[in-house]
Amino acid sequence: MGGMPLNDMPWWRWRSNVRSALHMLSDPGFQRDVWLAGVPGYGDVTDAVYRLVEDTWLDNWSAEKYVGTIFRDSQEAALVDTAVLRVLRIMHQVGPDAQVTAYLEHEGWPEAVRAARDAHVRMAASDGDDPDAPPSTLEVLRILTRSA
Repeated sequence: MGGMPLNDMPWWRWRSNVRSALHMLSDPGFQRDVWLAGVPGYGDVTDAVYRLVEDTWLDNWSAEKYVGTIFRDSQEAALVDTAVLRVLRIMHQVGPDAQVTAYLEHEGWPEAVRAARDAHVRMAASDGDDPDAPPSTLEVLRILTRSA
């Protein structure tokens, strides 16, 4: 998240959290090397889902509601809605406290990863960032969202 400044959006901190969650949810290599390996500093699947819907309530209404505040356009919002629905469906099936393997082995996980990837790539490109850069730690996210 170092290209275009995120703070050009009115609710850029929420955008940062959504982007961070989508980034982690969209990267199978990261999930294998960090989440499955138990590497500290990145949270887990449940933490990523929480960041995705925590402030935005995207588990209750469409991202379209936030076009112009969190999302740049309707296409971003639609891609985020698809990712949220796919990830939440799995979370409700396996439970929020499930082990990482329960998510990654779920039959719908590849589809959820693809949807998260589509949303992540669109948002990263809109912000001038490389969508293939590795996800940042939660500490880096905290530092970014503290600075204005």
